[in-house]
Amino acid sequence: MSIGVIKYNAGNLYSVKCALNRLNVEPLIITHENISLLDSCDKVIFPGVGEASSAMAFLREHGLDTIIKNITIPLLGICIGQQLMCKHSEEGDVDCIGIFDVNVMRFVSDRYTIPHVGWNSLSLKSGSESLFNSLENNEYVYYVHSYYVPECAYTIAVTDYINPFSAALHKDNFFSTQFHPEKSGKIGDVILKNFLAL
Repeated sequence: MSIGVIKYNAGNLYSVKCALNRLNVEPLIITHENISLLDSCDKVIFPGVGEASSAMAFLREHGLDTIIKNITIPLLGICIGQQLMCKHSEEGDVDCIGIFDVNVMRFVSDRYTIPHVGWNSLSLKSGSESLFNSLENNEYVYYVHSYYVPECAYTIAVTDYINPFSAALHKDNFFSTQFHPEKSGKIGDVILKNFLAL
């Protein structure tokens, strides 16, 4: 099996690569310069740590936004990767890739710390079986984010911080998590294994 990881100006490659190495997988690093390597991949991961508008500017400049939207193999977006797969983000007021027809919102609170950093629990929803196979409700995963995807038709897991939000999304061959499975210990490893097994 060949796993591609998309490298761009907001990709957190090292931690994702290390997590895959723990699962005895050596990923292909996919950039706009070697994009043809996608043709040999069975799965692809679209990670991210960064800012939405600058990330989208880079993706558009190199045509990666269109390539990602047209991928037909299983794809997993992580953190800002999930947000960039949505329609629009309040972060930089930018239009995104548009795989998921939902807008990304900024957390607003006078009582809670923003960004949302640390461990929080998952409430699994209908359709979560493929990505969360063998996991129980209320497992804990690791978050770092100031923006979130509201609950919507694509939501397969929810976490509550300030308000309930989409911890994970699914549409066709596209999957995503707002949390970082690569930083979520044994639970994260199970989620990555489930994705690799799709």
